[in-house]
Amino acid sequence: MKMSAADICQVLKEGELEKRSDNLLQFWKRKTCVLTTDSLNIYADTQKRSKGKELKLQSIKKVDCVERTGKFVYFTIVTTDNKEIDFRCSGEENCWNAVITMALIDFQNRKAIQDFKTRQDNESASPGQQERRMARAP
Repeated sequence: MKMSAADICQVLKEGELEKRSDNLLQFWKRKTCVLTTDSLNIYADTQKRSKGKELKLQSIKKVDCVERTGKFVYFTIVTTDNKEIDFRCSGEENCWNAVITMALIDFQNRKAIQDFKTRQDNESASPGQQERRMARAP
């Protein structure tokens, strides 16, 4: 399954999230975020989107620890190297955690289909595999 550039760069959600800083005091800092079909882009400034961090969906293991308080929804993104990144968003907005989770599931499903088709193509390209499979058939 080939993914077109339009599929890869499609914006799913854009808006503000608050990210907990990594420093000792762990302040919440407002960030502008853009979720696409293959990454979550985090920018420090709304106006200047030149300097930002890109978190690829392939490097996200799961969205965890969803907690709702009166004003905010808190959640944690766990990366494949077990790094935890804490976020919070306003409870009134569409919840970012759900949109990120659905994008992650969609990405993993597309990758699984692509891997399956690649494996299927590789098996059909080697005739020895087909003959061995036929020999085992009842």
